[in-house]
Amino acid sequence: MPGSVAVDELIHLRAGGVSLVLDLSGGLLPRVLHWGADLGALSRADLTTLRLTSQPQVVSNSVDAGVPLSVVPEAAVGWMGTPGLTGHRAGREFSSLFTVTRVRAAETDGAVEHRVVVETRDENAQLGMVLEVELTASGLVRLRATVTNTHDVEPYTLDGLLLALPVPTSAQEILDFSGRHLRERSPQRHTFTLGTHLRDNRRGRTGADATLLLLAGTAGFSFAGGEVWGLHVAWSGNHRTLAERTPQGDGLLSGGELLLPGEGTLAAGESYRTPWVFGSWGQGIDQLSARFHDYLRARPQHPRSPRPVVLNTWEAVYFQQDLATLCELADSAAEVGVERFVLDDGWFRHRRDDFAGLGDWYVDEGVWPQGLGPLVDHVRARGMQFGLWFEPEMINVDSDLARAHPDWILSAGHRLPPESRHQQVLDLASPEAFGYILERMSSLVGQYSIDYIKWDHNRDLVEPGRAAHGRAGVHEQTQALYRLIDTLKARHPDLEIESCSSGGARADLGILDRTDRIWASDCIDALERQQIERWTGLLVPPEMIGSHVGAPVAHTTGRTHNLAFRAGTALFGHFGIEWDLRTASAHDRARMAEWVALYKQHRALLHTGRVVRVDHPDPAVQVHGVVGAGGDEALFAIVAVATSVWAPTGPVRLPGLDPEARYRITPVGIAAEVAVYGDATATPWWSGQPVLSGRVLAQHGLQAPSLLPEQLVLVHLVRV
Repeated sequence: MPGSVAVDELIHLRAGGVSLVLDLSGGLLPRVLHWGADLGALSRADLTTLRLTSQPQVVSNSVDAGVPLSVVPEAAVGWMGTPGLTGHRAGREFSSLFTVTRVRAAETDGAVEHRVVVETRDENAQLGMVLEVELTASGLVRLRATVTNTHDVEPYTLDGLLLALPVPTSAQEILDFSGRHLRERSPQRHTFTLGTHLRDNRRGRTGADATLLLLAGTAGFSFAGGEVWGLHVAWSGNHRTLAERTPQGDGLLSGGELLLPGEGTLAAGESYRTPWVFGSWGQGIDQLSARFHDYLRARPQHPRSPRPVVLNTWEAVYFQQDLATLCELADSAAEVGVERFVLDDGWFRHRRDDFAGLGDWYVDEGVWPQGLGPLVDHVRARGMQFGLWFEPEMINVDSDLARAHPDWILSAGHRLPPESRHQQVLDLASPEAFGYILERMSSLVGQYSIDYIKWDHNRDLVEPGRAAHGRAGVHEQTQALYRLIDTLKARHPDLEIESCSSGGARADLGILDRTDRIWASDCIDALERQQIERWTGLLVPPEMIGSHVGAPVAHTTGRTHNLAFRAGTALFGHFGIEWDLRTASAHDRARMAEWVALYKQHRALLHTGRVVRVDHPDPAVQVHGVVGAGGDEALFAIVAVATSVWAPTGPVRLPGLDPEARYRITPVGIAAEVAVYGDATATPWWSGQPVLSGRVLAQHGLQAPSLLPEQLVLVHLVRV
C-alpha cells in the first residue's frame, strides 16, 4: 500500500511495490537512500537508522567527509564523476552548490501517487533550481528540474542539466539498445565496469540508434529474474544517457537533454526546464516494463477505444496514386474487415516521387481534380475511417514553399546542410512557418473530417541552425513540434496521430504523451519485427505499436514468409495491413479476413493485459504472450526464428498465469497450419485441449511443436 507523505528531512514514497527514500538533511539537494523493492512501513526512527547504516566510511586519499550523491550531482560536495549541472557565467560560477529553501510534498490523483517539490538556491552563482520528484501509481520514478538565472543583469550559460538515480553495486551488467533504419532496437549487453558508459544522441530526433531504455541489473538478469533498474529520457530531440560507476562503489543512471552550444543561454530571469527523466525498477525486465505500460494506460489521454484495423497504402501503391486504384484498394480492404484506410505519401502538389513537393500541403489538382472528397466519401461509404500522411517538419528545396521562403529552412545561416531523402528541415520555431503548417494541416483535417494522421519525419537534423540568426535550434524545434501537435489536437479533439520517423526513430515518452501510437519500423519483414517489437515493447504497450501485415515477399529484405507468420507477428500490436490486397489471391484474402477477425476477437485482451516475454534457453525459439488483467485468459506465440540445435524443440514455459487456476490449452486453428521440422509427427497434446494449472505451465511448461524456421503457432489459454 502507498505510504503517507510528510514534509521532513527524510521522505519515504511507496507505490506499486516500490520504495523511494529521499534524504534532504543538511539543506543539500535530495539524495536517494533507496530506490527499489518496497521496504514496508517505516517509522521516522527507522528512516534515521536507514540513513545512518547507508553512510559509507571515509577512506584514504579522499575528501575528509562522506560525499553525498544527489539527484543533481555536484562537484562542490566532492563528487568527482559526471556533474549534474554544467555551466558558467562568462567563465565564472562554473560550479554550483544549491541549498534547499522549501520542500512541498503531497499525495496526488491519477497516474501520479506522490509528488515532492524541492526549491533550492545558489546565492553565489545567483541561480535558483526547482526539483520535482514523483512516484507514479505503477511505481515509476519521475524527475524534472527547472533552473533559473536570478541575476539582475548577467546571462548564464547552461551547458547541461542531467538528473541521476543511484544503483547499487549488485547491478553488475548493462543492457541498452542501438539500431539503424530498418533495424531499430538492437540490444547490446556488457559488464557494468568502472567508468562511464555514455550514449549521446545528436540527431535532432530520438534516433533509430537511441537507447530507448538504459538498464542496469544483477548478473544474468532476464525477463523474469534478477533485479533491474532502468532509465528513460522523455524527450524527442537531442539527449544524453549514461551509466557511471566510481572506484568508491557509487553507481548511477543519469540522463537529460543534450543542449547544443548556445541553446542553454539564460538571460536575466530566464529559466530552463529539463524533460522528464523516468526510472523504473523491477524483479526482472518484464516487471520493469509493466510499470511503463501501466503508467501509460492510466493517463486520461491514452487511447481506450478498440484499436481499429488499419490499411496503409504505402507499400501497396507507393507514389502511384489515382482515384480508381485507391477505390479498388479500399474495396479490398473493406472486404477483409479493415476499419481505417490511410492514404500515405504522394497526394499533395508536385509529389510524384520523393524529390519534390514537401511543404506544398495542398491536394494535387492534377491527380485529384475533385480533391480528396471522392476517395474520402468512398472509404467512408465502405464503413472505414480515413487517415492522411503528412511530413510537416520537412521541406524539399524543389517546392513552392522553399522558393517563396528559403529562410524557413533550418541551417547555420550561410549554407544548407547536406540533404537526406532529398529534403531539408522546416524551421517550426519560426512563427510564420509554424503558422503556415498549422493552418494547412488544420484546414485539411477540418475539410475532410480526417480521423487520423500518420505524422512522418524522415531525416536526422544535420547542422540544425536557425537561419534567422545562425544559432543552434534543436531545442526550439522540438518544443515547436510539441506545440504544433498540442494545438492540432486541441482544435480537433477526436483526431488520432501516429508518430512515424523513418519508422521507429522517434519512440519516446515525450512524443507518446501527445500521440496515439508509433510506427515501430519501416521494415515489415515479420522476422525482423519479432525482434524490433520485442524490445520496443519494453517501453511501449502493444496497443501503441503499429504492426502491419506486409506482402508475401518483404519489400525491405526480400524474405518470403507465409501469411500465418506475417499476421501472427502483427497480431501482438496495433494490427494493420501494408499490402496491395488487389494482387492477393481469393484464398489469401479469405485467410486475411480470418486474421482480421481473430485480431478483433482478442484485441481487448492484447491491449489491456500484461505482456510476458519468456526466458527460453534455445535462442532459435522465442515465446511471448499477453495475460489478461484478471488472469482469466492468455494468448501466447511460440516462434521459430531460426533452426534449433535440438529436435524436438522441448518444453516451453508459459509464465504469468494464476498459479492456482486451471487452464484449457487450445491451439489457434488459423495459425496451426504450419510446416513442422523434417518428418516430425504432430505434438501429441495438440488436438486434445488439455487442462493444466498456471503453476504447472509456468514451472514445467508444455512440449512445443518442432517448427521450420520463420514459423509460429498461437496458443490460447482460458481459465476453466
